[in-house]
Amino acid sequence: MAPGVRVRAATAPDLPVFLNLVDALADYEKLARPDAEARSRLAADALAGRFNLLLGELDGEVVGYAVHFPTYSTFRALHGLSPEDLFVLPEVRGKGVGIALFRPVAAEAVRQGCGRMEWQVLSWNEPSIQFYERLGARQLNGWLPFRLEGDALTTVSG
Repeated sequence: MAPGVRVRAATAPDLPVFLNLVDALADYEKLARPDAEARSRLAADALAGRFNLLLGELDGEVVGYAVHFPTYSTFRALHGLSPEDLFVLPEVRGKGVGIALFRPVAAEAVRQGCGRMEWQVLSWNEPSIQFYERLGARQLNGWLPFRLEGDALTTVSG
């Protein structure tokens, strides 16, 4: 790990800084920040263990986070891990925090005997695409992400 970089599991007192980092990610990705209700659910779900949350520190300051959760592949008959977010504040990128956050997620996948890790990257986010490609990840061809949400989800549910 790079000097001054530390990764640790988040605890309840870390939730405000985590929520601020989620806002920073939304800003970076040009998306709407979570509203008050979503922030409340996010904090509650983090405390309930609905996902795994790691924080990345640089010189004692939290500057990034990684969220991951379990998945399953029926064709491989193996479980996997899905990194939902891996975010480091833009002003401190290149100092080893991103790889320091990604490695324990990959190590957890190996420890659990996972068949794979899969995640989404915005098509315009070239720095992230290059980061993942340097790690040996590859873009999937022939697979398109789909999303069902809001009224459409309610309608389909019957």
